[in-house]
Amino acid sequence: MMADNIEHVISYWMVFQKFHSPALAGFAIVSHWLPFLLFSVAAGALADRFDPRRIIQIGMTLFIIASLSWSYFFVTDTLQMWQAMVILVIHGCAGVLWQTPNQMLLYDIVGPQDLESAVRLNAMARYLGILIGPAVGGVILIALGPAPGIMLNTVFYLPLVLWLVNAPYGPRYRTGIPAPRRAVRGFGDIVQTVQDIKPHAVIVSMTLLAGAASFFVGNAYSSQMPGLATDLGHGDPGVSYSMLLAADAAGAFLGGIVLESRGLLPPRPRTAIVLAMLWCGALASFSQATSYPLALGFLFAAGFLELSFNAMAQSLVQINAPPDKRGRVIGLFNMASLGLRAFSGVSVGLLGSLIGVHWSLALSALATLAIAAGLLALP
Repeated sequence: MMADNIEHVISYWMVFQKFHSPALAGFAIVSHWLPFLLFSVAAGALADRFDPRRIIQIGMTLFIIASLSWSYFFVTDTLQMWQAMVILVIHGCAGVLWQTPNQMLLYDIVGPQDLESAVRLNAMARYLGILIGPAVGGVILIALGPAPGIMLNTVFYLPLVLWLVNAPYGPRYRTGIPAPRRAVRGFGDIVQTVQDIKPHAVIVSMTLLAGAASFFVGNAYSSQMPGLATDLGHGDPGVSYSMLLAADAAGAFLGGIVLESRGLLPPRPRTAIVLAMLWCGALASFSQATSYPLALGFLFAAGFLELSFNAMAQSLVQINAPPDKRGRVIGLFNMASLGLRAFSGVSVGLLGSLIGVHWSLALSALATLAIAAGLLALP
């Protein structure tokens, strides 16, 4: 995840310098999340049918190809807009081939008894990558320049690729009767997986909860941070602005440490829903805050609560997923929790251009809160 974010820093900066295109910047966001919407279930189906270690390695290879492609065009100074769009799509597809098989392999490594802890630790690592990746990317960009820097970035993917060659997990090491090998059917798998989870109320409620949070809010408020920071009097680059950018990830990382070290909040559907409702409240409060310290505190709390309810929801889905369909069920959850982020720019960004980003973020958080409250009211 650090390498993923280093690439964002260097490539986005170079693309902006080359094209000065807001449309291409918007395409970068869509290309990052849309593959999760379209292909998460297919990636889960592949992980069900084949060895998830190999699917992850393919994803890492696509990340490396994307970084090497950027470096080639930066060295030759021949980058065209359509080539940048192709590389951004490759990067997005690499992400979807990594996330779902990674979560499935997690279950193979620790089993159901420690799954919630493993998911939370994995989420902590992801937020740590998000937290330090931009800083490392900035240092590399300044010290080495864009082309050598993004070429160096390929090295960060290699440890995982090499470890997975002989890692003692996956289908060969599972006990019991092997799950039947079902064909990968693309869109048909999405329809079938929706049908399969209908009897599983916990999976349905957690998928709906994650989907609502992703669709209405996602991480769209991060891209609106320059405007929000300006309204708080800290829009210029500096420590105060950087703290706003990092507060969410820092809260999530510290929240993971606290929850993990204390063994707090065992996974229960109602607990996950209540945490999600508190997250909505923290974001709505941040959107209306006029004091910088208060805004910083609400963002920090939002990060803590987001990690808590997301990790819990993901754990509950994995624990309750039928063994022979686990990859597809995890893929459907990722389709909701990650893929629907492609639309959060509409609820926060587009609506924000009409009524102001403070109110659009507040209304988006309240819409998620209403759906969470409806799920809480269900038996």
